[in-house]
Amino acid sequence: MISKTTVDNVFETARVEEVIGDFVQLKKSGSNLKGLSPFTDERTPSFMVSPVKQIWKDFSSGKGGNVIAFLMEHEHFTYPEAIKYLAKKYGIEIEETEQSDAQKEQANERESMYLVSEFANEFFQEKMHKTDEGQAIGLSYFKERGFTPETIKKFDLGYSPDDWEVFTKAALDAGYKLEYLEKTGLTIVKEDKKFDRFKGRVMFPIHSMSGRVLGFGGRILSNTKKAAKYLNSPESDIYHKSKVLYGIYHAKQAIAKEDNCYLVEGYTDVIQFHQSGIENTVSSSGTALTPEQIRLINRLTKNITVLFDGDAAGTRASLRGIDLILEQGMNVKVCPFPEGEDPDSFAKNNSEEELKDFLENNSYDFITYKASLLMDEAKNDPVKKAGLIRDMVNSIAKIPDNIQREVYLQECSRIMDISDDVLYATLAQLTNKDAQPSGKPRKQKMEVVKEETAPKEKVDHLYILERNIIKILLMYGNRKEEFEDLLLKQHEETGELMLEPETQNSKVFEKIYLDLQEDEIAFSNEAFQNLYAVLINKLNSEEDFAVETIINELEEEQAREITDILMAEEQYELHSWDRHDIPVKEKESTVDQFVSQTILNLRRHLIDMKLKELLENIRVAETEEERTDIKNEVMGFNKLRTLLSERLGRVM
Repeated sequence: MISKTTVDNVFETARVEEVIGDFVQLKKSGSNLKGLSPFTDERTPSFMVSPVKQIWKDFSSGKGGNVIAFLMEHEHFTYPEAIKYLAKKYGIEIEETEQSDAQKEQANERESMYLVSEFANEFFQEKMHKTDEGQAIGLSYFKERGFTPETIKKFDLGYSPDDWEVFTKAALDAGYKLEYLEKTGLTIVKEDKKFDRFKGRVMFPIHSMSGRVLGFGGRILSNTKKAAKYLNSPESDIYHKSKVLYGIYHAKQAIAKEDNCYLVEGYTDVIQFHQSGIENTVSSSGTALTPEQIRLINRLTKNITVLFDGDAAGTRASLRGIDLILEQGMNVKVCPFPEGEDPDSFAKNNSEEELKDFLENNSYDFITYKASLLMDEAKNDPVKKAGLIRDMVNSIAKIPDNIQREVYLQECSRIMDISDDVLYATLAQLTNKDAQPSGKPRKQKMEVVKEETAPKEKVDHLYILERNIIKILLMYGNRKEEFEDLLLKQHEETGELMLEPETQNSKVFEKIYLDLQEDEIAFSNEAFQNLYAVLINKLNSEEDFAVETIINELEEEQAREITDILMAEEQYELHSWDRHDIPVKEKESTVDQFVSQTILNLRRHLIDMKLKELLENIRVAETEEERTDIKNEVMGFNKLRTLLSERLGRVM
C-alpha cells in the first residue's frame, strides 16, 4: 500500500495541465486549455483542461475528473499505478508497505502482464550489461550501430541470451506465473515444453505513451535462414501493434514543442534520429501505418513529415500511408533520402546540423512530390498520365477540409497542366457527387421534404436548480457577499402578506444552508443530496476550502459529477464566442444575484409542484368541505407564488 503522505504529496505537486500535456497538445483558451479528445476520433477540439480547478473534461466522450482519473482512463492505470507514475514524473519518493503474496495474486490480469513485461525489460538489460555473452554480442552490436551508452540506456535496449529457457526459468523463479509469460508472448508453451521466444536476440522494448512496457521487438544477429530477422511480441491484452508507435514515449514532448512529427520505418531509425538531436521522431515498427497510430500523433500535432528510404519499394509503401494521414485531416510532407540511404545510415554519417539542413531543404508538400514522382513514371504515355491524375485526385478526395482540398486541386492542375474543371469533375465522381460541367452549376429540381420532428424532451427544472446549488457551493461557497433579503411579513392592519427588504453580509454557503433549512427543503436527487452534505461539512470546517483538494478525496462517481458541473460552462470557450463579438457574461460579478435567483426559483418550483398536487387532490376529494379546505390552501400558495415572482423580478 502507498502511504497517505505520498498520495498527498503527489496531489499537491502534480499539475493536471502538465501531465495531460504529455499526451495531448493543449492550446490556450481563455483561462483554460483545449485540445483534441484522446478518447474519440475528432477534428474539432472538445477536450478542456482547467489549470485553476485542476480538472479536465472531454465533452465528446463525457469523461472527466482530476489528474488521476485521466491516467486511469487514458493509460488504464490502477489507482496505485497512477500515483506511482506521477511520483516518478515529479521525483517524489514513494513510501509503501511490502506487498504480500495474496495482494500480488489479486492483481488483475492486465496488471500481471505489465509486471511480467517490466521484469523482462530489466532482465534483458541486466543480461546485456552484466554478462560476458551480453557484452560480447548484444552491447557490441549496439555500439557498432553507433549508439552511445546514454542512448542505449534511454531506450532500455537489452539482450536475450542464446539459451532456450533462461528467461522463462528466471521469471518463474521470481514468482511470475507461466500463464502471463505465455499471454505476453515472452514464453512459448507447447505441450509439456516451454522456451523463450526471443532467444539470442537484441531487444527493443516497445513503450506506451506513458512509458509502460507493452511488448518487445527482437533482432537476431546470426545468419540463420530459418529465423526471421526481426520478431515482435504477439498481440495481447496490453500490446496492439496497430495502436502503438515505437518511440512515442520519448518523442511526445518534442513533437508538441516542434509542432511536427517525423515518421520513419524501423527501430534503429528512431534511435539514431534521437541521438542526432531530432527527438520528434517515431516509427510504425515495420507494420503498415494505421488510423489509430495517426490519431496518436494527431493529439500532439497536426503536422507529419514522412521520411522515405532511398529505394522505390520503400517510397511506394510510404505513399500508401499518406492517404490515411490526409483522411485524418492532417498536414503531410515527405522527405526522400538519397539512393542507398535510410534515416539510420544518413543520421549516423552526418552531423546534427547537416541532418537538420537536409530535412528542412528536402521536405516537400505531398502533392508536389507525388506528382513529380508519378510523372516520371508516366512520361509521355497518355493512358498512364490519366491514371496518375485519377490517383492524385483520389488522394485529394481524402482531405476533409474543403478549402485545403480546393487549394490542392488547383496546385495539381498547375503541376499536371490540366484544366481544373476536369479535376473538379473527377473529384465529384470519386466523392459520389454529380460532376459540374465547366463551372456551370446544373439546375436541380428542389424537393421539399417534411421532416418528422421528434417530441421535445421534458426539462427537469428541479434537477437543474439543485445542480445549480451544488455549482454555487463549489465555485463561490466561501465568498462573502452582501445579500438583500425580502422577508415575508403580514401587514399589521390589513393582514396582507408583504415583502420587507433586509440586508445582511454572509458567506454564500451559510446563506444557502440557512435558506434551505428555513424552508425545510431536501434535495430530491440522491447524488446532489450526498454532495450537498459533503460540501456544507467541508465549507463549515475548512477555512481554506479548495475544489482541487476536495475532488481528490471524493468517490469516483461524486468526483465525476463535480467535474461535469464545474466544466459545463467551460464548454462555451470551445466555441470562441468572443472572437465573434458575442460576450459571455461572467457570474463572478453577480454572485449575490445568482444565489438569490437560484433559491427563489427553487422555492417557486416547489410551490408549483405543491399546487399541482393540491389541484389533483381537489379532483379526487370526496366531500365539498374537503374541497373547500384544499381550495383555501391553493389560494394561500398562489399568493405566496405571486410574492415570490415579485421578489424574483426585483432580484433579476
